[in-house]
Amino acid sequence: MAAEKTTRIDVGFQGGQVLQLRLKDAEYKSLRKALEAGKADGWHDVQTEDSDIAIDLAQVVYVRFETDRHRVGF
Repeated sequence: MAAEKTTRIDVGFQGGQVLQLRLKDAEYKSLRKALEAGKADGWHDVQTEDSDIAIDLAQVVYVRFETDRHRVGF
């Protein structure tokens, strides 16, 4: 059985703080769904590789999803 792939995301908050997380695909989709559903007035629990995090959705400004594109250079 193959391990589920994890991806790095950055969650940006009002005030400029950025939280870097490594999430499984299902957790990322759950977070996006909560943000898109207009539930921005509550908390959303996210399970990362090493901890559980509660995010205040009302404070989220952006979510940056890391792609698998590789770049050549230094």
